[in-house]
Amino acid sequence: MKNITLAIDDEIIEKVRTYAAERKTTVNAIVRRHLEKIAAENDKRAEARLHLLRLAETSEGRMTPGYVWNREELYDRPVLRRHEHPGLRREGEK
Repeated sequence: MKNITLAIDDEIIEKVRTYAAERKTTVNAIVRRHLEKIAAENDKRAEARLHLLRLAETSEGRMTPGYVWNREELYDRPVLRRHEHPGLRREGEK
């Protein structure tokens, strides 16, 4: 374990010492826990990024090179064409 030196305003350090004493801990323990939390969150983000990259590399969904979406294809969905088939309405709808 390494020791570090921090420069902290006197007023702040006194408030933190009071806070620590009320919780039966030390300023050192508070700082250590906070730094551990930051490191763990960073590890989780890095792991999530690697997982997303692996998913992208192994995905079978590939776009045809040069393909461009067009409005007709985007909106040509059966859900949006319900008005063309009045018999598909739910019971009681008019």
